[in-house]
Amino acid sequence: MLLDVTPIKELLPKKNYDAKMLISKLGLEAKRIDCCVDDCMLYYNNDGALTEYKFGNKPRYRVKTAGISNKKPVPIETMFYLPIIPMLQKMFASMIIASQMTWNYENRRSLGMLHHPSDGEAWKHFDQVHPDFAIDMRNMRLGLCTDGFNPYIQASYSSYSCWSIIVTPYNLPLEMSMTKPYMFLSCVVLRPFNPIVGINVYLQPLIDDLKKL
Repeated sequence: MLLDVTPIKELLPKKNYDAKMLISKLGLEAKRIDCCVDDCMLYYNNDGALTEYKFGNKPRYRVKTAGISNKKPVPIETMFYLPIIPMLQKMFASMIIASQMTWNYENRRSLGMLHHPSDGEAWKHFDQVHPDFAIDMRNMRLGLCTDGFNPYIQASYSSYSCWSIIVTPYNLPLEMSMTKPYMFLSCVVLRPFNPIVGINVYLQPLIDDLKKL
């Protein structure tokens, strides 16, 4: 379908597999992680080999159809995690973007003027509490936001939600950091209901990467 609507067809891969191989060279992957049905845990890291909830008997996979033995087990709930470290590294790989990564330090406003989060009291308090981090102006300050939507509202009357968790670097000027190229999708949580009560469970892979950074 994409080939039919694209004017320059010879530049596009002919197969979905070829497209995946092309994108894989960018080092940007998406990890699928199975979840507990009650938002209690992720089958992740040390718990990745479990087949049921470790504090109960809730299964990880759907019941197999009778007569089908070689079918792969289908998880009841899953989420997707897009590792944040490669995304942030690629910002420093661009000369244009890397030159803007100290904008927050070099363009602070005078007292009483709030033009950027770096002018705020919370930012200044963080610098006082963590002077080792604040001393290098290239260290990245990240904002985190989330919102949900129903992707099937026109096709189904049943409730369903898709929650995206977005990371934004605040080192950049606002006209850059508040635009799509610099709003990095890190997690996609697919749930029948609002997962906001157990959102900390789904943030676990992102928090682990932030600890590494």
